[in-house]
Amino acid sequence: MKAGKANSRPDSNYGTNDVHSAHLRAIPSVDKVLAHPALRDAIAQLSHAIIVSAVRSEVEKVREAVMRNNGEVPSIDQVAHRAATAASGLTRAGLRPVINATGVIIHTNLGRAPLSKSAIEAVARVAAYSNLEYDLEAGQRGSRYSHASDLLCRVTGCEDALVVNNNAAALVLALGALAPGKEVVVSRGQLVEIGGGFRIPEIMQQSGATLVEVGTTNRTYLDDYRNAITHDTAMVMRIHASNFRVVGFTTQPDVREMAALAHEHDLLMVDDVGSGALLDTARYGLAPEPMVQTSIEGGADLTLFSGDKLIGGPQCGIITGKKSVIARLKKHPLARALRVDKITLAALEATLLHYLKGEVEREVPVWKMVSMSEAILRHKAESWAARLSASGVVATVEKGESAIGGGSLPGETLPTWLVTIRVEQAGSAGGEQNAGHLAEQLRYADPPIITRVERGGLLIDPRTVQEDEEEILLSHLGRILANLER
Repeated sequence: MKAGKANSRPDSNYGTNDVHSAHLRAIPSVDKVLAHPALRDAIAQLSHAIIVSAVRSEVEKVREAVMRNNGEVPSIDQVAHRAATAASGLTRAGLRPVINATGVIIHTNLGRAPLSKSAIEAVARVAAYSNLEYDLEAGQRGSRYSHASDLLCRVTGCEDALVVNNNAAALVLALGALAPGKEVVVSRGQLVEIGGGFRIPEIMQQSGATLVEVGTTNRTYLDDYRNAITHDTAMVMRIHASNFRVVGFTTQPDVREMAALAHEHDLLMVDDVGSGALLDTARYGLAPEPMVQTSIEGGADLTLFSGDKLIGGPQCGIITGKKSVIARLKKHPLARALRVDKITLAALEATLLHYLKGEVEREVPVWKMVSMSEAILRHKAESWAARLSASGVVATVEKGESAIGGGSLPGETLPTWLVTIRVEQAGSAGGEQNAGHLAEQLRYADPPIITRVERGGLLIDPRTVQEDEEEILLSHLGRILANLER
């Protein structure tokens, strides 16, 4: 018997395990990293807890990489510099301003409508103490509702108004206050799904109202509403399909007909016009959008719309209508839960003042962008392309389309002129990949610049770049392109 032969061969994992253990032992300790000079400035500027958290996180990342891949351990210099960068990031606000060069005017992912300079200044003015709920003349408690409601009455012609945190909230409040346990008659073609997967039937269910569907997807007649009315009916409702269009063989009664029918049966007529246009969109070569003033003049008891889309103001839901009906909403418990703060009210007031003064196209960014002429856009695009081309970049000017976006005017675009950049690099996989890499680098700029990548190039639409952002965009673009070509 040859004892011990089975142990004469070394374990096949012995060498690997030995290297693995050596790598783990080589990972610098938290204390050693904390003592590194690279963290000296960060320690002086930030709290000890933030620095320790960043260092521990970086050391743990190294440990996980070694355990997973048995990779080489980075030097303590590398770990310390990474920790310093991470620590700085921990103290930077997550919500940051960006430059929108996509050509999408009301960009949902980028915060929808940019505020006017006056609105931004108004927000700053009331950020401290304000007369939010204080009547300066009477010297006693006042109402926050009065600030925006007075302006809304003057701009739209309504009797009274109420502002809540978005248009979905406006719908929930209207239904919950006016139709709990009662029937609400709505066309099947208007049972839409709004952003975030919220559906009208589900909102109605949550409010306690009972949905009564009438008509078909494309055609609903006034008699369909009339025949659905019972002693349990509280209101008839019209809901504008803001984010899609049904075209062709379609029929829908107008607001005046629906209001007359509702009032004939002592019911309420509620009109959700969605994006809430106060200007005639057809004047700008766009499809007609339901106007708030038309709804009010047509006899709607309530008209609901968003403040941050075609109004061009802050995110909020605006309810205009009859004084007696608005009073019922104000008394409902949900009104307090859905109310807006002084920041929103200040921005909305400033935006509405632009409408009252007749300066919307000049001061409200959304309408300034919508009304921008092709000649101005072409001039901007050509001057930007010339500047970039002078530094050796392949930049051309091409015709294109800007989108309205934000669930408003679906499918509607405006003609524009684009700066198209194509990056050619030796050994690269192709233009689309190069353009994507450039777009990524622009997103890492400060402030981040958001662009489009199409047809193998990076596209920049001057329509959505604000005047005070132009030099920043071109400087960042020139620097990043110069680095890519090295």
